[in-house]
Amino acid sequence: MLRFLILSGYFELMMYLQVSGKLDQYINVHYRYLAILSMILSALLALVQLYVWVKSDSAKRDHDEHHQDEHHHEEHDHGLSTPWQRGIAYVLLALPIIVGTLFPTVSLDTTIVEAKGFNFPVSKESVGDPEMQTQYLKPDTSIYFNKSDYLDQMNQLKAKYGDKEKITITDENYLEIMELIYNYPSEFIGKKISYEGFVYQTPNGEQEDSFLFRFGIIHCVADSGVFGLLTHMPDRISIKNDEWYKVEGTIQSDYYEPFKREIPSVEVSKETKVAAPKNQYVYRSF
Repeated sequence: MLRFLILSGYFELMMYLQVSGKLDQYINVHYRYLAILSMILSALLALVQLYVWVKSDSAKRDHDEHHQDEHHHEEHDHGLSTPWQRGIAYVLLALPIIVGTLFPTVSLDTTIVEAKGFNFPVSKESVGDPEMQTQYLKPDTSIYFNKSDYLDQMNQLKAKYGDKEKITITDENYLEIMELIYNYPSEFIGKKISYEGFVYQTPNGEQEDSFLFRFGIIHCVADSGVFGLLTHMPDRISIKNDEWYKVEGTIQSDYYEPFKREIPSVEVSKETKVAAPKNQYVYRSF
């Protein structure tokens, strides 16, 4: 019975995330099909467990068959022969359902950046998996490919965007263009660019530097990060953290003292304050 309830709970949770639109805060939306497959598999396994439970319940009417079924059940518990062991196993299996149901999902904002700070190109901070790292400014997908495949991918993207004098960044191409700009800044200096994001201001000596960021997910929330460019807004406007702007400007390069290196930036020529999008995340497509 518990197995049926847990598996049906997985199905209902995945259905809820799909219908509510909250699934995109956990995984890259390009992998939505995997969530659908897991939902279907959970439903099928729940039906199997329901059938086994009903059949076992009928067999209990016969005392000898009851003991035989109990022995068979114990053989397949893989050593979980005591009630407390089975109880812990069921709690662990149900934990994702409990977390997904009771804990709210929220869109990230500048408070996350302020709490963690940011580094370049990748922070040393682990997110629980030694193979995963929280990323900042520059999306880095090289950790998912061998060197030659990664270079082939970058060359394809350079051929796609390299000869354009004005680059329009959208939700769909945000991460791939940001990765290109940081990998090959000299090839993009002087080009026009337009994109939107939220403002994050960070102290730099006696002045404040302004970045325009988007939170992005490469595969799942474990490798999410904050990505964007240093921006030089016109002096005539006053900006605040978490305000959303669409900007147009020219890509240039600046020496950024906190990082002790040159980083790409945008000299903004036109800015428009916009409302935050319904889905504030961007995703890497492969």
